[in-house]
Amino acid sequence: MSNLATMQQFIEEFSFGILVSDGASHVTENTLQASHLPFLLKPEEGEQGSLYSHCARANPQWKLLDKANVLITFSGPHSYISPSWYQARPAVPTWNYAAVHVYGCVELTDKEQSLKAMRALVKKYEPDLLDNQDVVPKLFVDKLLAGIVGFKIKIKKVEGVQKLGQQRSASDQLGVFHGLSGSGSFDSLALAEYMSKSNLGVGNLK
Repeated sequence: MSNLATMQQFIEEFSFGILVSDGASHVTENTLQASHLPFLLKPEEGEQGSLYSHCARANPQWKLLDKANVLITFSGPHSYISPSWYQARPAVPTWNYAAVHVYGCVELTDKEQSLKAMRALVKKYEPDLLDNQDVVPKLFVDKLLAGIVGFKIKIKKVEGVQKLGQQRSASDQLGVFHGLSGSGSFDSLALAEYMSKSNLGVGNLK
């Protein structure tokens, strides 16, 4: 992927990412830390956009996040590709996938900013929940806010890859697409749907 808008749309669709940061401390050796978190993209903030998220205060990763450079990976559908699906022989197995990597710098957010970002995240997935005081009363939200740490990531660089076999011949592409579509695997079916939606690897030579 070379188009920023395409990569931003990918992040919007597959917004549950992995935050990777340097876990260096004065006590232990330098190690990497990672957390699986939901992210909210605000493409209008900055040249390449900003990401907002939060983690539990009990998660030690946040203590070294402020002003840290981080990597966030977003993974889309992926699946094993059988060489028997190719018309061209000989061939070997491979794995097709789509993913976006985001590099940026972290700023911890205050309570008001964190709450605003959390409400925006809930609105994206379940907008009616924000008005349901029986399920999520305001006092309960205020109490939970004390147990999380919010942060913003100013995006510096975005890289995306769509390895969908689009470089192969039309017959090989169709063989893979039909192989995935006929599979009973959820991952394979999801990848076939993504390929169809993206119009890549489905027999249309670029």
